[in-house]
Amino acid sequence: MAKQPRIFADLIADHDRQRDLIAKIDATSGDSPERRDLFEQLRLELQSHAAAEEESLYATMLANPELREDARHSVSEHKEVDDLLGELMDIEMSSSAWLSKFRAMKDRYLHHIDEEEEEMFPTAEKELSSEEEERLGKIFEKRKPKELERAEAHPPGDERE
Repeated sequence: MAKQPRIFADLIADHDRQRDLIAKIDATSGDSPERRDLFEQLRLELQSHAAAEEESLYATMLANPELREDARHSVSEHKEVDDLLGELMDIEMSSSAWLSKFRAMKDRYLHHIDEEEEEMFPTAEKELSSEEEERLGKIFEKRKPKELERAEAHPPGDERE
């Protein structure tokens, strides 16, 4: 079995961390310090991941006519999830409304990352050269920590459109 290209290995490792955080949040109840901490970790992870992914893989995909529509679709899904995160931040965490909104966000996001891993990444891998994939991995790895700092300073809805 061939080694997975760096960019896709990085993105899937993030997805696995995000799935774990989502499962942990789903297992919490009420407005607990644990839920607040896990949700903040998830928020930072999702925002920094999405921004770095858009600046690396999606920027390249948007320039390729064969990949452009997949990239546009995924960028719009990132915006939906970001909007849901912002809404969650405005709802009392102990309320049934919060849990309902969280589960809607969870379902939306899990669908998004499954779609990326099962459909979009394999399609992109066929279109991109190994040199491009390596370059995109480096860009992603450089951008993610910077985007994490930005996410800490700017919660959802703060400045991203």
